[in-house]
Amino acid sequence: MARITLRQLLDHAAEYGYGVPAFNINNMEQGLAIMAAADAVDAPVIIQASRGARQYANDVVLARLIDALVELYPHIPVCMHLDHGNNEATCVTAMQHGFTSVMMDGSLKEDGKTPADWDYNVNITRRVAEMAHYGGVSVEGELGVLGSLETGMGDKEDGHGAEGKLSHDQLLTNPDEAVKFVQETQVDALAIAMGTSHGAYKFSRKPDGDILAMHVIEEIHRRLPHTHLVMHGSSSVPQELQDIINKYGGKMPQTWGVPVEEIQRGIKHGVRKINIDTDNRMALTGQIRKVLTEDPSEFDPRKYLKPAMAAMTRLCKQRFEEFGTAGHASKIRPLPVSEMAKRYKSGSLDPRFG
Repeated sequence: MARITLRQLLDHAAEYGYGVPAFNINNMEQGLAIMAAADAVDAPVIIQASRGARQYANDVVLARLIDALVELYPHIPVCMHLDHGNNEATCVTAMQHGFTSVMMDGSLKEDGKTPADWDYNVNITRRVAEMAHYGGVSVEGELGVLGSLETGMGDKEDGHGAEGKLSHDQLLTNPDEAVKFVQETQVDALAIAMGTSHGAYKFSRKPDGDILAMHVIEEIHRRLPHTHLVMHGSSSVPQELQDIINKYGGKMPQTWGVPVEEIQRGIKHGVRKINIDTDNRMALTGQIRKVLTEDPSEFDPRKYLKPAMAAMTRLCKQRFEEFGTAGHASKIRPLPVSEMAKRYKSGSLDPRFG
């Protein structure tokens, strides 16, 4: 089986200087589309499910779906990752269902909407990391709160996100605190806040340094050159996908996402995992709208889901190529979590500084 932990995959990405898109899924069609893209370009994969996705699809169905995808593509390393875990129990149940990586988002309290303080975040993230590493499972933490530097508001997507106005300090990860956070929690990857947010409506204009603080990534990478950084909310919200949706009856107002060239800049400065959900939702929705608009009599889901999957596969292939992920799947020999557990115990996977 080609399951891989996030840590092994991102270590390889760091060694060879590429980033890995982390695609969210809720259903079979999304999983098949992602794997078809990975197979076409020989790319390793991070598939992630949020708490909302787990509730929507059910853990048992998601677990079996991942089993099926791994069986269909045994030559593609697949990391199954929990996106925005809100407490220890959420992370444990994910591991019980075969997730090889979990995110403990202690930047917010258990309700997924109240910003947490430093002690809360460090303590809960440390506990999850210690527990997960016993089983060889990777852990991503988050420092800083995702939200808009334009409006000062937190983001809300899929039942998760800070509510209300946030301070500038909350919206930007402090580089000094980032070093201390990794030291104290022993996380394998660190998600940072620098102006990105979930959903389609990230920016009211093409982002510049005032509203997309890429310099924060660069400074944290300078201080933590061996830590894998994560960009959340990094869909690019392509104009052509907005246009397709609106041409066929949609009402998306003009919006801007994270430009691919800025993500590529981040990859050069330690970003190894790039979270993408909205772009794929838009690719699917645009084709579904197109089919049903052009033929209102159509009622067979396969007739609109097949072109929707093809559009999502095209987008995923594009991201694999743009992030340098393509061509690396065949170079990786995934290690089982049992072997990773031995490495954590030996100390060989402890964070390195300087």
